[in-house]
Amino acid sequence: MTLETGQPQTIRAILGLRKLIIEGQLAPGERVLEQTLVDLLDVSRTPARAALLRVCEEGLLDPIPGGGYAVARFSEGDVFDAIAIRGTLEGMAARLAAERGPGEPVLKAMHRCVDELDGVVDNLVRNPDLTDYVRLNDRFHDLLLQGANSPMLRRALERQMALPFAAPNAFVSISRADTAEVQAILVVSQEQHRSLVEAIEQREGTRAEGIAIEHARSAWKFLRRVFQADRAAALPPSMKFLEPHLR
Repeated sequence: MTLETGQPQTIRAILGLRKLIIEGQLAPGERVLEQTLVDLLDVSRTPARAALLRVCEEGLLDPIPGGGYAVARFSEGDVFDAIAIRGTLEGMAARLAAERGPGEPVLKAMHRCVDELDGVVDNLVRNPDLTDYVRLNDRFHDLLLQGANSPMLRRALERQMALPFAAPNAFVSISRADTAEVQAILVVSQEQHRSLVEAIEQREGTRAEGIAIEHARSAWKFLRRVFQADRAAALPPSMKFLEPHLR
């Protein structure tokens, strides 16, 4: 089931359960019952049951022996592994796009996206707000999947990126480009975008795969910046569920 094809109450239950976990309203290790969702989200038992199954598949819940679910516990190492897995899958997408050919419309769209990203990155000093970068970066990664033309790979990546810390913008979106460190990360990341499009256009599958895998490490750099912050307030709301396991 995708969110687009699900029933409204089920969709609301899935989104609501994710939010409860991510924002720390359900603590790591806490048991989650159908009745909990019925009471907190104002849904019936069938959507609550569907939400528990879906969010368990995404990895935010763990099944309990004998039945039921508990909120999953994530370590710092888990987060880094999730990013590495995403990089490996996107590397495969880049290789397939290069080997199969992404098609002229997708290739042109990738070039346009990279050109727009150039403008954003070139303007970071004057405008450190990363809203446009996040939007265009999402667009670029979606075009990469379009170019691979593999429904199975798209499904695997979408499931992996359902975890809040695995998506390409998971850490970009909580920063501002108002430090030389962040600006340097984004400049390198943007050069990788351009190199990736070039490798795909030239049908260099191995090169494209390597660039995409390395590109995922940009998220690692943002991640370290967040985790090494001295203040608890530095952790954004979307990562509060990690906090007890990082200290």
